[in-house]
Amino acid sequence: MGLKKMEIKVLGMTCVACSARVERKLIKAEGIVQAVVNLATEKATIEYNEDLINREQIAEIINKMGYQAQKEEKEIKQKNYSRQLTLFLFAVLMNIPIMFIMYFLPMNMETKLWQFFLATPIQLIVGYQFYRGAYLALKNGSANMDVLVALGSSAAYLYSVANTFFLSGHVYYDAAAMILALIVLGKMLEAMAKGKTSEAIKKLVELQPKTACILIDGREIEKRIEQVAVGDLVLIKPGEKIPVDGLVEEGFSAVDESMLTGESIPVEKRPGVAVTGATINKNGLLKVRTTKVGKDSALAQIIQLVEEAQGSKAPIQRIADQVAGVFVPIVLIIAISTFLAWYLSSGDFTRALLNMTAVLLIACPCALGLATPTAIMVGTGKGAEAGVLIKGGEYLEKAHTINTVVLDKTGTITKGKPEVTEIIPEDDYSVEEFLRLAAIAEKGSEHPLGIAVVKAAQKRNLQLDAPDSFTALPGLGIVAEYEGKKILVGTTKFLKDNEINIEDIQAQKEILELAGKTAVLVAINSKLAGMIAVADTVKENSAQAVQQLRQMNIKVVMITGDNQATAEAIAREVGIDHVLAEVMPQGKAFEIEKLKKQGKIVAMVGDGINDAPALVAADLGIAIGTGTDIALEAADIALLRGDLEGVATAIRLSKRTMKTIKQNLIWAFIYNIIGIPLAVFGYLIPVFAAGAMAFSSISVVSNSLLLKRFR
Repeated sequence: MGLKKMEIKVLGMTCVACSARVERKLIKAEGIVQAVVNLATEKATIEYNEDLINREQIAEIINKMGYQAQKEEKEIKQKNYSRQLTLFLFAVLMNIPIMFIMYFLPMNMETKLWQFFLATPIQLIVGYQFYRGAYLALKNGSANMDVLVALGSSAAYLYSVANTFFLSGHVYYDAAAMILALIVLGKMLEAMAKGKTSEAIKKLVELQPKTACILIDGREIEKRIEQVAVGDLVLIKPGEKIPVDGLVEEGFSAVDESMLTGESIPVEKRPGVAVTGATINKNGLLKVRTTKVGKDSALAQIIQLVEEAQGSKAPIQRIADQVAGVFVPIVLIIAISTFLAWYLSSGDFTRALLNMTAVLLIACPCALGLATPTAIMVGTGKGAEAGVLIKGGEYLEKAHTINTVVLDKTGTITKGKPEVTEIIPEDDYSVEEFLRLAAIAEKGSEHPLGIAVVKAAQKRNLQLDAPDSFTALPGLGIVAEYEGKKILVGTTKFLKDNEINIEDIQAQKEILELAGKTAVLVAINSKLAGMIAVADTVKENSAQAVQQLRQMNIKVVMITGDNQATAEAIAREVGIDHVLAEVMPQGKAFEIEKLKKQGKIVAMVGDGINDAPALVAADLGIAIGTGTDIALEAADIALLRGDLEGVATAIRLSKRTMKTIKQNLIWAFIYNIIGIPLAVFGYLIPVFAAGAMAFSSISVVSNSLLLKRFR
């Protein structure tokens, strides 16, 4: 089965009832596995089986419902804003003479006709979008905001037409015209605010250079960025943005990577070191061999991640969706009941009609539909600006509930680049020979401790041949063979399991471990050959990050494969009280499950391949951005800056976003709870109801935009 994922722009949705209807229709279609429609972003994220349905057929389903499916988003938000602005200005222009006639001239047949001729274009031109939306909604067996607006404004307009040409009563052209003007004003301001919520994406897109200078046979040729291919050699001069992801082939420079990591200190780049597109080359000439282009580049993947997060739904949004599903039909029943009750009790048709119209207008569920997605959009956008990539609304919501954070040690709390501090051979070996054999054995290892041993040997200019054989045993050590010698390098447990006596070195080993160093034991031909002490330094802000988490009443636990003494030394340095040491890679996920069974809501923070199972097992997986692709893929949140302060930032951002969402939902619900009874009992005229409805949506979006102040 060929499952694919697509995003498609859906234009024409006016309220949460619309997005819910599109969602239901898509999910019912054969071949569509999952569909999430976001009102605020006006996007549908669809997972489908390409063997059963294709992109064009999905777009056709949306178009047949009366909405417009578009794959490209260029200038759509600006066009929508401009359209609503034009309609609003037209409505105001026509409303001015209507109001003048209504309030300053006597009511007679002539003034009624003037109002009719002025109000009718407003009803037909400005009201068209609502009539069309209402027709399509009813045609598809549902009701939405357009139905309420169309009924409300039409009731006032048609009643006025009847009193102009057939009866002799009062006319309410001013109410009908002003209702549409106010609602279009609300839509215009809403479109403007929704445009602002996606500024984070816009900023990221603008980072990408438009052209690149390619070297072909020594000649410099400028190409558009879309024309650059993997393998091209790109020349980057001082002060220029690096246009592609690649490896430095020639040159030396410092590169400003703050857009990616938030780290203000430039990073040195030399041959063999990777560079990332959109970072800035500060002071040297670099020649870079392109490794990734287009959608595979780091920046493109970040943009895609943020877009998907902004288009996703948080679980709390289900409340709004469920309410909206039954809200509009209930409002229609309340409106009809209001009309009948007033008319039957008072005999006043006009009063009954106006009160019914007020109910229809005050109840539009726009604010309810915008409450959650606008806050999610701004929250995930602010996260991206802070170097915290949140992969979806559900993870942004989940983060605020975390009460336990489990931190991997190597590469997370520490820099993950340990160095050899002591070399302690047994009497049978010199320091150089002992180190050389250990480094030859570790030459094929990717473990940080093994790399440190190899680097120490290289610094002494020792000759390092390749081992004859090499086997890595995760969490224990390595076994290698070289010139007939069987070399074991690893933990105390590893050597003991291989029946190697380490008593002679045990006391010295404990002293090193109490100092926070890791003792790597080496055995050659089943006999202890010596020990190498390796120390991994703590990241500059790890202690500060732990303190921030503790101030938030979050329990901080360190988990590591290192021995207890080394682990506790590092834990003391950063202020962690709870340590899980000597945990095998496969045991990390088990320890996470144990904490969850104790009722803890757990976030796991790691950076390595061996952290991936634990990241998945945790309630929330957080990957350090300097880590492996596998860890980043397994995590729910990625910290691009590579430091632990991002964990506290993510949790604080989640708390702030959830507070905003709850404020929005409370406002939307209370607004309707208070507004509908006022309209039912005749205390709210239609014009004020329309204004209040528009204000409700604007206030919800504006409250979400306050998240932009988050620091």
